[in-house]
Amino acid sequence: MKFSAILALTPLVAAIPGSKQASSDASFSVIAARSASAIHLEPLNAAGSYFWLGGNAQTYSPIPGIPDTNDTVIANGHFLDVEVPGGQAIYVDDKGALRFTSPHSAYEPTGSSDGPFVYTPGASFGRWSFSGQGASGFMACPTINATAGYRRSRRGVVVTPQWQVYAALKNATVPSGKVDDCLGFDALAVAVNTTLPVAWEYI
Repeated sequence: MKFSAILALTPLVAAIPGSKQASSDASFSVIAARSASAIHLEPLNAAGSYFWLGGNAQTYSPIPGIPDTNDTVIANGHFLDVEVPGGQAIYVDDKGALRFTSPHSAYEPTGSSDGPFVYTPGASFGRWSFSGQGASGFMACPTINATAGYRRSRRGVVVTPQWQVYAALKNATVPSGKVDDCLGFDALAVAVNTTLPVAWEYI
């Protein structure tokens, strides 16, 4: 594993604009670590109620004081770092997918798990893990784009793979239908020093 590359990313992640409510509330971003793989050092991002490796986060803000961001920041172990009333919790659904609740709603599908999610801080980076439902952390599962590999469209645009994040469960219902297609990874947590939420809401 190239720790020097991970450490080099630390200042970039720490420079994410915005801040968190209290210094005692730990906020962090996540980077996947799995050496010699397509997901190594890809950032964890929240979009469309699910989590992905790579790409950008999807956020929305109705007020100018909190701009949209392309980054995903987690607070207090299993919440997104948001301003929206009621917050947005992170959970694992009954299929094993890592998800987040919609703005203004605490709804989670029957059979979902709220944890335990554990954030362990470190000097340069820490760890984020999930052990609910008998899981052993997280895994990234290829979507249709990922199994098709890199290719060019008719317009010459590169179509890159997408990896959806799941709890590492043998009975997870994954996009390809085969859990063996998924790659387990270490979720490296990079602390974000903030005093206010970084986003109004993730969508």
